[in-house]
Amino acid sequence: MKFSEMPYERPDLAAVKQQFADLLAQLQAAPDYAAAREVFLREQTLSKHIDTLANLASVRNTIDTRDKFYDEEMNFWNEALPQLQECENAWSKAMLASPFRKDFAAEYGDLMFVNAEIADKAFSPEILPEMAEENKLTTEYGKLIASAQIPFEGGVYTLSQLSPFKNDPDDARRLAAWQAEGKWYKEHQAEFDGIYDKLVHLRDTMGKKLGYEGYTTLGYYRMGRNCYTKADVEKFRAAVVKYLVPLADSIYREQAKRLGKQYPMNFADNALMFRSGNPTPCGDADAIVAQGKKFYDELSPETSEFFNKMLDDQLMDLLSTPGKAGGGYCTGLGDYAVPFIFANFNGTQHDVEVVTHEAGHAFAAYMNRDRIPYATVWPSMEGCEVHSMSMEFFAWPWAEGFFGKDARKFRYSHLAGALTFIPYGTMVDHFQHVVYEKPDMTPKERHGVWKELLGVYMPWMQLGDEIPFYGEGEGWQRQMHIYQSPFYYIDYCLAQTVSLQFWAMLQKDRAEAWSHYMAYTLQGGSRVFTELLKNAGLTSPFEESCLRGVCETAKQWLDNYDLTGIE
Repeated sequence: MKFSEMPYERPDLAAVKQQFADLLAQLQAAPDYAAAREVFLREQTLSKHIDTLANLASVRNTIDTRDKFYDEEMNFWNEALPQLQECENAWSKAMLASPFRKDFAAEYGDLMFVNAEIADKAFSPEILPEMAEENKLTTEYGKLIASAQIPFEGGVYTLSQLSPFKNDPDDARRLAAWQAEGKWYKEHQAEFDGIYDKLVHLRDTMGKKLGYEGYTTLGYYRMGRNCYTKADVEKFRAAVVKYLVPLADSIYREQAKRLGKQYPMNFADNALMFRSGNPTPCGDADAIVAQGKKFYDELSPETSEFFNKMLDDQLMDLLSTPGKAGGGYCTGLGDYAVPFIFANFNGTQHDVEVVTHEAGHAFAAYMNRDRIPYATVWPSMEGCEVHSMSMEFFAWPWAEGFFGKDARKFRYSHLAGALTFIPYGTMVDHFQHVVYEKPDMTPKERHGVWKELLGVYMPWMQLGDEIPFYGEGEGWQRQMHIYQSPFYYIDYCLAQTVSLQFWAMLQKDRAEAWSHYMAYTLQGGSRVFTELLKNAGLTSPFEESCLRGVCETAKQWLDNYDLTGIE
């Protein structure tokens, strides 16, 4: 079924809650495992259906935030989802107490019980008012980002549409684009500060209501962290500063030489990898999708089947259009056993990375679409990001079809970008830990923390008042995860570290690398992150040797990469 044909109707919330209550009673009264299993499967079907409706409303709302119907539907879901989570929490508790728990674990694995115990620690009806308010505030942030109308060179652009100008090879034009964007953020800074201040205090209140020191412990539980701790993350951050920051610093020093700039450079100059311009796709959106089809057709039979399904059923919305929400994502439509990809093409190399990155998520979901429990279609967040970030590297042999003469530029900048991203992403995580440890900081103090961390994780960034907002230590406000999904960002860094293992394998044997990738992917969400890695013959990023080894291999490749003839 094509996406546009998928029916949507707002569910009767009272009726749905009653259905959950009835199933709960039947589970508790089940005389044997066969009866309990039958009730469990019906609950799975109901949960999948509710999830599908909520995702349909969300996707259609992000495609056009001006659509009044789906705007109202999102208001409904913002109120409804915390109430439905209460139903799911009651269900999880009943499953944990079931006399047939061992039978369920034998057939469906024990992970759903591990995750249920974590979910139980992350929820109480007592925090329902805060959860509903949190949803409203994060929606408000998304609308504010989507509303951007930035005057530039006689035109008016959204944040996404302005991106190509921020990478323009002309120094004056590129700087002007960064300044125009920074000016828009500064004009709305009171709104960004106000939304975040409310969110921090709301989340701190939630944590304290549940008996925690504040939000951090609750934040880890809400992220479903089930195989690593805050201490493990701190260990990873230390390894990033030790091994990766010096490598990233050397990449930017070389970049400054190529550009004829003084190190450290400002944000606008750091955005330009080559004097002749960053790599750009050699075709329009249709050409990128066509090359994506060629890539997936030739990569494996499984990827070919998957991508053709995405095309046939119109399960991708890729162009940047007025009123469209920013960013990109992949989500699932469980009733139809398909994923959906949302993006904002803007004529940059990011467009190609969307086709590979988001489709990496979608491919993993497609390969695990029939999994039970439904929640194990996807692994935890960092597990999901391994699929997508690694798929980007598997596309390298097809780079000429995506980038033409810029293919050599792309390979260099893609690897360099993956390496330099990790310090930034780690800084985002570190910033949030500080914020939630000190929830009463003023907005100005929060900006000061970000500015200080820039010196630790991104010493190649020149600060100052040349570029408003960015140069003043306020650029964290453009990172929607900080507002909408607290502590969801270190996941990208952990996953990028794993993806660099795949990149290293690909330099030796593509078939061998793909076998490891499939061994990882076909497990879906049936294991915790560290077990998924172990089962696929991969090293955990929490082992210091992992980041050290990746950096050594990458440095050698970058030092020996031929950039002859590229300005």
